[in-house]
Amino acid sequence: MIQDTIKTYNVYTSRTFDAPIDVVWKAWSDGNEVMKWWGPAGFTSPSAKMDFREGGTSLVCMRAPKEFGGMDMYNTWTYTKIIPKERIEFTLNFSDKDGNIFDPAQMGMPSGIPKGVPHVITFKKIGDKTEMSITEFGYKDEQTMQMSKAGLEQCLDKMATSLRG
Repeated sequence: MIQDTIKTYNVYTSRTFDAPIDVVWKAWSDGNEVMKWWGPAGFTSPSAKMDFREGGTSLVCMRAPKEFGGMDMYNTWTYTKIIPKERIEFTLNFSDKDGNIFDPAQMGMPSGIPKGVPHVITFKKIGDKTEMSITEFGYKDEQTMQMSKAGLEQCLDKMATSLRG
């Protein structure tokens, strides 16, 4: 039997924040904090409706800058595992403003973006600082994976700024 294997690409990044683990954890679990950093450079997040619990689904919005059309784009984060201040596992999906999930290709996004993107975020206390690692799984090509990594790095730059107060 011949088995077709489809190569996928994963995004991995790690950051050490000059903030205690409680503060970095809250950046993921509190909607007001998520709105400070969600979206790449130039994007804003006008809403983040959080249902932060295993089995819960949060609905987060990022708004493109005017020069990119100013449209709102929504994602759901459906949590499969939460270990407080250690690990968050969720699947990110593109959705409408009501949380109805759709294929990213329907939005004109690159075909390399999977319909659901599993995420694993881990937190590690290092003295007064926090090391956070993020892995996103399942991109269909290297170009799309690199695009997602660039956007994630920009989000984390914004998170670092927001954590400084």
